Amino acid sequence: MLTGMRLGAPLERYELAHVCGPNVRRIGAFTVATPKATGRIFLRKLLCCLPVSLAGRLRRAKYQSDAVLGKFPNQAEISWFTRALDRLKPDAVLIDTIFRAPLLAASELPKSNRILVTHDVFHRRAEALEMAGYRVQPEGLTKQREAQLLANAFHIAAIQPDEADLLRGMCPQANIFMAPMPALPCPPAPGVEKIAGRIVFIGSDTLPNLDGLRWFFAEIWPEIRDHGITLDLIGDCGPVLHRLPPGVNILGRVPNLAPILHRAALAISPLRIGSGLKIKLLDYARHGLFTVATPPSLQGFSTGAASPFIAAGSAAMFAESILRHVIAPPQPQAALTYVSQHYDTESAFAGLRAALPPLTYPA
Repeated sequence: MLTGMRLGAPLERYELAHVCGPNVRRIGAFTVATPKATGRIFLRKLLCCLPVSLAGRLRRAKYQSDAVLGKFPNQAEISWFTRALDRLKPDAVLIDTIFRAPLLAASELPKSNRILVTHDVFHRRAEALEMAGYRVQPEGLTKQREAQLLANAFHIAAIQPDEADLLRGMCPQANIFMAPMPALPCPPAPGVEKIAGRIVFIGSDTLPNLDGLRWFFAEIWPEIRDHGITLDLIGDCGPVLHRLPPGVNILGRVPNLAPILHRAALAISPLRIGSGLKIKLLDYARHGLFTVATPPSLQGFSTGAASPFIAAGSAAMFAESILRHVIAPPQPQAALTYVSQHYDTESAFAGLRAALPPLTYPA
């Protein structure tokens, strides 16, 4: 069930599941957006055609904030959802983040199988952004408010261990289990060699990425730029930043990360604001790539001697770590072994499998 209007196109074909919601209609195998939702889709596509910096200014002006963490469903969406639950009578319902948590109050919801998938502990992200001087929406997202939103969930999925511990303190009535993002190893093909001196960063144009990159270019790049190092920026982060120095390549969105990550010597994660689990670090590791990372980037990861992460707590340590490892990059196998041991599919979904009701089949 889609509570919002986030279809990629006015007409979508979903093979694996029936998709329904207050802003879509079902016609045969197709999910069709309502006229209102279609208008929103075209507006989003128009926004994507604008220069990234201009689109960012328009978004900030619309929401009167620098960062929008999520949007709660309106009353019409909640009413539609309640009627649909009464009709479908599901065995279990998975709720996507606290921003859909108001749906948990529906009396038609199965009492014992209300499963909320957190993705993040959002009051911590809000606090970090506000402490850095940014305006955040929604306002007033405190620890107490987040605990209230979670209170009606019977099961809560946390994306990493530190947040699981925090959620247990906030929601002692709930079953808290781990559900990290699984990472399937994608080793380089035989004969593919890393390019000494090439580093890489993947990121959207969200504030934590931009803040971290600005710090990197101000404090770290001047120390490493004369050592034959180049940086590839993948995603929307590059076009937003102005006057990038020589040696920095803006690749934008790419259809396949593997050829780039397999040739890179190192990845970087210079984030200064963080919560949740940095999925980009798993992408790096599953392609056999080691990452020089700040402590906020590493929240929730196992960082023992066998991990593919090189912790750097200051600009000087970050620059030194890059210079030490970029010429003779670590071999891919250690990173591939790490994701196999810690982020395999079986482990990632074990807690969810236990929370769901047993499957029954007709005789």
